[in-house]
Amino acid sequence: MIAVIVAGAVSLAVALFGTPLFIKFLVHRNYGQFIRQDGPTAHFTKRGTPTMGGVVIIGATLVGYAVAYLAAGRGPNASGVLLLFLMVGLGLIGFLDDFTKISRQRSLGLSPLAKIIGQGAVGITFSVLALQFPNEQFRTPASTHISFIRDLGLDLAFAGVAVGLVLFVIWSNFLITAWSNAVNLADGLDGLATGMSALVFGAYVILTIWQANQSCQVLSQVGPSCYEVRDPQDLSIVAAAIVGACIGFLWWNTSPAKIFMGDTGALALGGALAGLTILTRTEILGAIIGGMFVLVILSDVIQIGGFKLTGKRVFKMAPLHHHFELLGWGEVTIVVRFWVIQVLFVAGGLAIFYAEWIAN
Repeated sequence: MIAVIVAGAVSLAVALFGTPLFIKFLVHRNYGQFIRQDGPTAHFTKRGTPTMGGVVIIGATLVGYAVAYLAAGRGPNASGVLLLFLMVGLGLIGFLDDFTKISRQRSLGLSPLAKIIGQGAVGITFSVLALQFPNEQFRTPASTHISFIRDLGLDLAFAGVAVGLVLFVIWSNFLITAWSNAVNLADGLDGLATGMSALVFGAYVILTIWQANQSCQVLSQVGPSCYEVRDPQDLSIVAAAIVGACIGFLWWNTSPAKIFMGDTGALALGGALAGLTILTRTEILGAIIGGMFVLVILSDVIQIGGFKLTGKRVFKMAPLHHHFELLGWGEVTIVVRFWVIQVLFVAGGLAIFYAEWIAN
């Protein structure tokens, strides 16, 4: 528990005091945000605001994680390292995308093909490695079973190990792509994605601490209510470090934002969230806990699908927060109300998680 607190506190301090230094560096280099031409006109005033703030979030998370283990006097486990690999790997793809926008003075970064190849390489590597590294109890970081609150009866390896590996790689990469795009789409208003991310990862701090206390690997009497997660304590440390980094960054990212996280932060946070759902065996529950992100990406899917089918737009503009902007809602009003809804999703998800344990 001390390591969890240290991770959160250190990453918060690094992000809080490191972000203004990074802002000065970006301003000196003239690394500013370019605004999409088809977005709300009110956003044109944000042109030139420093971006790539995700570098701070990633850096603070890594420092918080490392210091936590130095304080605990022990080394990291496979699950935490894999989760950080996924976060940093996708953050690197986002960084290249952001840097391309800045260097070429345009609102479009890497080509769609380059993004797919980069994200695929990171996602496939994570997926394959997540099924390796069995511990003394022969538990690997991930499982080929589809999971809700714990593994369900649907095993992707129903036709053998090779088929299971291929299907798991496809399933996990679907989750990685979906969550990365969800966080990226939500990063359209000052502080929106950062605040929502802090809430979701905060829920996973609670969830993983509970899993650690009720782990099948530590309980003297194993029953149906214990959890088969390989390294829940390690995952709680990573989640706490991300929460601290998001809160520290939010101090500077809230309206009016002094810096944006950019694709660097959005892809990193989305990847970390996907990885957490996979490694904690809560893939479906994660969609409830992060429900506001799901609504944001669904609004984009509905808008595009509806227009292709009927030629009419369901929303004034997608993603969802832009629709409310065009209805006349203030930016801060939208952000705070989305945060409130996200709190309700978090509370509902944790309630379902606890109720399932009680039922068992």
